[in-house]
Amino acid sequence: MTEKKINTYDASDIQVLEGLEPVRLRPGMYIGGTDEKAWHHLPIEIMDNSIDEAVAGFAKKITVNLIDAKTIEITDDGRGIPVDEHPKYPGKSALEVILTTLHSGGKFNNNVYKTSGGLHGVGSAVVNALSSQMIVDIARDGYNWHQTFSRGLTTSPMQRGEPTNKHGTKIRFTIDDEIFGANAVFKPVKIYRMARAKAFLSRGVKIDWNCNPELLTEDMNIPATTTFFYPNGVADFLAEKTDEKPRILPKIFSGSVDFPDDCGRVEWALTFLTDENGAASDDGFFSSYCNTIATIDGGTHETGFKSAITKGIKAYGEKVNNKAAATIIGEDVFDSVAAIVSVFYKTPQFLGQTKEKLSNPEIARFTENALRDPWEMFLASDPKTANALLEFVVNLANARIKTK
Repeated sequence: MTEKKINTYDASDIQVLEGLEPVRLRPGMYIGGTDEKAWHHLPIEIMDNSIDEAVAGFAKKITVNLIDAKTIEITDDGRGIPVDEHPKYPGKSALEVILTTLHSGGKFNNNVYKTSGGLHGVGSAVVNALSSQMIVDIARDGYNWHQTFSRGLTTSPMQRGEPTNKHGTKIRFTIDDEIFGANAVFKPVKIYRMARAKAFLSRGVKIDWNCNPELLTEDMNIPATTTFFYPNGVADFLAEKTDEKPRILPKIFSGSVDFPDDCGRVEWALTFLTDENGAASDDGFFSSYCNTIATIDGGTHETGFKSAITKGIKAYGEKVNNKAAATIIGEDVFDSVAAIVSVFYKTPQFLGQTKEKLSNPEIARFTENALRDPWEMFLASDPKTANALLEFVVNLANARIKTK
């Protein structure tokens, strides 16, 4: 038999990767890389499933427990991942299918979840693929259920345990040194902030934070245990972040408006920060989210929000005959804001698997229309504050024009 020439290319050269092999071979396609940002994305994928249960009204409490530097456990009291046999895969439970098969899940239509953050059916499976160990405990259908996994494969059959009247899902996983390297560790501050963000984006949901005290140092300035709970959602969080800082609006502008045809809603909170001399503050920030996913590169919900706020201030300026208001642009208005906009939408389109930018064009229109009337009424209800805000923004516009 002659050896195959190196420059030939035929059917025998075509590889077919099975199961979760593609994830381990090319993790960057699924979580953006193998760096610190990538392995910190894994808990988000698991937690998003718990948050989806909460937003849908099936879970009231979530627990995030940082066990050690490489292991984290996330628990919710939702319905529990289904454990009955999957009709398409005889002999396999839905739990096993979800954790070992790409593009499997209950979020490809709106019958199970009205809105959701885990959209592509890859999150839990990808976490399994990139973990050296995953332990899953389910409470549902009157029993406890237990199964273990490793690097995308099952390592034990699903076992039915003791009877229970509880319900929920607990997933513990350890990040894989083969993928991320021996130095890969979870940073408590990052996980803490992630848990806090999920809490204020999910009004009325309690998130317990527990961290192994040995992982904490004084400079981290975070507790080993606490509970995040924000009954008024983003408004509560913005108040917490800005109450001790000088600001123009004595009352935070916040609210929630449903989109047309029951397709979603927008929630927001906004104020304007100043320094001690009344000038624009450097402490401002603008954070946006879709279905509790942080859209760090923005998107159409940010576009609609900024447009509504900018147009509203300019319209108020025109109403009070302030001709300088015509020179205002969005850059002036948002130079010193502290703002959060969070949308929930049935069929969001994100750029990239890690969902860092929202691209639905219609959401810009829905968000702008939702904000228009509440913002106009907010300004009209307090002319003294509205005039102070207008003067503040006009001064920023004048400074911009002079600089250019």
